[in-house]
Amino acid sequence: MEDTPEAPETGLPKPLSAALSYVEDRHWEVAAGTWLLDDDGPARCSCGDLRCALPGAHPTHAEWRNKASAGPGVVRRWWSEHPGASILLPTGRFFDVLDVPEVAGCLALARMERLNLQLGPVVAAPASSGQSGRRLLFLVLPGVVAKLPEMLRRLGWGPGRLDLVARGEGDWIVAPPSRVGQFGPTRWARPPSELNRWLPDAEDLISPLAYACGREAPPLRPQPNQPAAAVR
Repeated sequence: MEDTPEAPETGLPKPLSAALSYVEDRHWEVAAGTWLLDDDGPARCSCGDLRCALPGAHPTHAEWRNKASAGPGVVRRWWSEHPGASILLPTGRFFDVLDVPEVAGCLALARMERLNLQLGPVVAAPASSGQSGRRLLFLVLPGVVAKLPEMLRRLGWGPGRLDLVARGEGDWIVAPPSRVGQFGPTRWARPPSELNRWLPDAEDLISPLAYACGREAPPLRPQPNQPAAAVR
């Protein structure tokens, strides 16, 4: 896995160099998030909440989406003021995300490569609030949130059966090389490049992702008079 995106600007701190690469090379909007404070104890979030569920990995104010920018000058100012700020990429604008557990994501990624499927960038990141472990985040074309339940239904999976989440309008991902909580920096499992500038449609990736997540899904108990083979 790689820590930096394609063609980072040299001579700059990693967060600023990466943020500039996202806005200049990919034309993505970014926002500066919270950051970690190191002292004598465990690293804590700059928001001041000692019980913060997403230390170093969330917006600094409620209007963050309205202030996200693709302007290099704005980005330079933000990270000059707060060099350790995490890099937030809004979802639902230039891309949505299919969010799966890391183990399932690696299995699906290997299968996609064997099938020669078109892939976009993929982030390896700590879990968000309410999740556990590490995750793989597959960047896809926007619009997947509304379509995901029906796509899974067609594959035979009922609501809530798979640990497979779509993230779109109103959400964000924390981009590499942001340092998050106790898990260290986020990383690229597949970094942005010229080869993945065009993002895939979620329809093209959902089958291998659902298959991989299904291997980890707990079995459902059959209802009375229902054969176990019919339960999925």
